[in-house]
Amino acid sequence: MTVCRACYPWGSGMYKAFFGLHSTPFNLSPDPSFLYRSAQHEEALASLIYGVQSRKGFIVLTGEVGTGKTTMLECLRDHLSSHHTPFAFLFNSRLTPEQFFEMVAYDFNLACSRTSKTEVLLALNNMLIQRANQHQTTVLIVDEAQNLEWAVLEEIRLLGNLETRRGKMLQIILSGQPELDRTLERPEYRQLKQRIALRCHLRPFNAVETTQYIASRLARAGMKEQTVFPPEVLAEIHRRTQGIPRLINSVCDNLLLTSFAMESKQSNLDMLEEVSRDLHLDWPAGNGRLAGVGQRPAPEPV
Repeated sequence: MTVCRACYPWGSGMYKAFFGLHSTPFNLSPDPSFLYRSAQHEEALASLIYGVQSRKGFIVLTGEVGTGKTTMLECLRDHLSSHHTPFAFLFNSRLTPEQFFEMVAYDFNLACSRTSKTEVLLALNNMLIQRANQHQTTVLIVDEAQNLEWAVLEEIRLLGNLETRRGKMLQIILSGQPELDRTLERPEYRQLKQRIALRCHLRPFNAVETTQYIASRLARAGMKEQTVFPPEVLAEIHRRTQGIPRLINSVCDNLLLTSFAMESKQSNLDMLEEVSRDLHLDWPAGNGRLAGVGQRPAPEPV
């Protein structure tokens, strides 16, 4: 039976009652309350917090698309807010140097002409000195940093020169896809690379982590014992999503909706096959009952 999930625009709200959930477990939005604290995520978050508290200066967080970098940044923002630590968060990295300084001024609420680089720098320096004298720190977070132009990265590097004897006055976190690491290896970025004190990298989940991740999110949504996805479905979800949390969320959300539409409390491999086709999933070939099904066909011999 083919289920049209588009016919259920209210699906996530309806399947909550069907499965006894109090919230939607597989939203794509980065929600720190649903953070699955795997060993690598705990280590990454601890490194970010340690780097900020120790005034290390530059910290780099990288990972493939969908591995949870933005969720890590959201957790860090919650930590900074709870400790009354001012921070600027730049989520759009397609900026000119002028736009970069304007956004920094807005986020830090600097009392200056926000279109003047000179005035922004003076106001920022004064704020940082005042906070450093009070033994406080300040943080600049840049997401999607792999898209930053050379001129903007150079301006960010120069901001890292603001320091006292006790350490850097501005803690700068650059988060991005693996292209960011490759960019920093280029000769023209060697000065910035030398200033990086800490590096964190998020990798996709292994099979055990995928199972634990799904159970963790369902538990936070109200299902203490995961009963929707049997072992063979969990194994296929991991293989087809390759352990990418964002893809896992998409697949599981659609599986819950399909199960609800078919009035089944448990998903199966046929449902997963349908969801995989609808999401246009592409995964490496492997062994198993459904291995190769739904994948792109091999090219015709020339």
